[in-house]
Amino acid sequence: MSHLKSRPRVDVLVNKRGPVPEGASEYVQTKMLAAIAHVGPPVLAVRAKLTQTANPSASRPAIAQAVVNVNGHPVRAHCAADTMFKAVDLLQERLAARLASARQHGGREHRPDHHQPPPPSIDEPHIVRQKAFGLGRQTPEDAVIDMESMDYNFWLFTDMTSGADCVVYRQGQTGGYRVASAGGDSQQYEAGPLLSVSSAAAPECGVDAAVDRMRIAGLAFVFFVDSATKRGCVLYQRHDGHYGLISPAP
Repeated sequence: MSHLKSRPRVDVLVNKRGPVPEGASEYVQTKMLAAIAHVGPPVLAVRAKLTQTANPSASRPAIAQAVVNVNGHPVRAHCAADTMFKAVDLLQERLAARLASARQHGGREHRPDHHQPPPPSIDEPHIVRQKAFGLGRQTPEDAVIDMESMDYNFWLFTDMTSGADCVVYRQGQTGGYRVASAGGDSQQYEAGPLLSVSSAAAPECGVDAAVDRMRIAGLAFVFFVDSATKRGCVLYQRHDGHYGLISPAP
């Protein structure tokens, strides 16, 4: 009798944006399963995102992105090419290399330049940068992939279903992600191995009150509803010890 146990099947969830060609979803699923075939630790979830821009002047209009949850730790990759199928081929190669690197570092993706020293202690930190931009409508899973492809610690977006401003963010050393909604209605989101849900509503306050909240609690960022605009905003601590503010464009 054989005592070998087969690896549990992992579904590759695919999100698409733009005129993604027919057959690309099935193609990326096959390629992602091939990339994780020899991963030692359990793979808990695989998500891929395919984006096809409609700009005819773009040299690489096809973008393929993926996040693999390896035993609670995310490993991510993204590639661009002139066709979607080429982008997926490149994604498989890059993801396989990232997974191999993660195996050498105890299952965690090795990013030596990502870990910054603690911000310097400043007696009176203040907002030195403010940025407003149009928030894309997307799902929390889609937002996670965008956040990871940009190597950010959080991502502000508008939920595709509810229309509420939301934020997804990394959960410390656990390797997972969490979503919080400005509307406070987080029951619509389904928790999974990659994404947990905050049950607390974002506080509604002014920017000055959000700054006070940052100082008192010593948080890396604060997600709040601006009492003046009624929109979800993020106040975050910069590497120089001061603050930055991200808000939706009017």
